[in-house]
Amino acid sequence: MIRAALVGATGRMGQEIIRAAIHSTDIAISAAVASAQSTQLGRDAGEVAATAPLEVSIGSDLAAVLDGADVVIDFSHPLATEATLAACRQAKKPLLLGTTGHGPALTHQLERAAREIALLVAPNTSLGATVLLQLARAAAAALPRDFDAEILESHHRLKKDAPSGTALALGAAVAQGRGGQLTDIAVMNRKGGAARRAGEIGFAVVRGGDLIGEHTLLFAGDGEELTLTHRASDRGIFARGALRAAVWLTLQPPGRYGMGDVLLAAPGC
Repeated sequence: MIRAALVGATGRMGQEIIRAAIHSTDIAISAAVASAQSTQLGRDAGEVAATAPLEVSIGSDLAAVLDGADVVIDFSHPLATEATLAACRQAKKPLLLGTTGHGPALTHQLERAAREIALLVAPNTSLGATVLLQLARAAAAALPRDFDAEILESHHRLKKDAPSGTALALGAAVAQGRGGQLTDIAVMNRKGGAARRAGEIGFAVVRGGDLIGEHTLLFAGDGEELTLTHRASDRGIFARGALRAAVWLTLQPPGRYGMGDVLLAAPGC
């Protein structure tokens, strides 16, 4: 049984991962970590997730529990990522980073970490969303450039980063399929009435209610359109995908990986 240290254990995704891990025959939560300000410190992680007790108390010191872990899963907060990376590099533990909303300054730190540990960065751990990214890249490469690309994403009212990490990954996949860089052609705000420029990728964001997550990529041409959509109706899909990826990651050498690598290693499973 693979032992996972879970960072962000008290958050929405953290609790989903705890519930999913209880039913897994491959991986178990051996340590649960939250911020030092969390009101849940000292409580049993299973009870916090409204499931059976795990006999794992929620703590705030990741480094102190890494000796008893085979892999780290982080779904906490982007401000905690730097400390998580440092602890994993020091302990030589593989890390699945599911946190989104990072700034560009983190890029170099991720690159350095990937030289020392197996690092999987996944803005979305759903298997369906992973395939969506692959389809987006292929469609962008195949369609004429006069098909305009627009991305619409919807999430619950509490999600802070916008556009979502998955939406940005979709945009990057389209840009890559067309041989460009997203930073050169992304448009985050249409306010002002400027005409659409050829080749740009537009983003639209919806935040409301308890929407789990929906991402739509629209290619609009003259007289026709192609729409690719992934809709999540159960947050558990992200937890199950994360656990599957964490198991896979424990077998990998140091390097930078994505969910596409997980699917490529065991397609159809």
